[in-house]
Amino acid sequence: MEEKEIKILLIEDLEEHVLIIRTVLERSRLRNRVFVASDGEAALDFLYNRGDYADEKKYPKPDIILLDLR
Repeated sequence: MEEKEIKILLIEDLEEHVLIIRTVLERSRLRNRVFVASDGEAALDFLYNRGDYADEKKYPKPDIILLDLR
């Protein structure tokens, strides 16, 4: 049985943190696809398929959202 791909939206402004999280997710051996938004505005554009994220096939709705709250 094929594992479902998990679509993850990561909202993170620090590239070092993005790399760490991507590494951890890769090591989990789960089938996942990670999309990154660098701030809240970009995340909303992604979620509502606006602007650079208008293509719904290229930028599907995420199953999980990970974000950095400060």
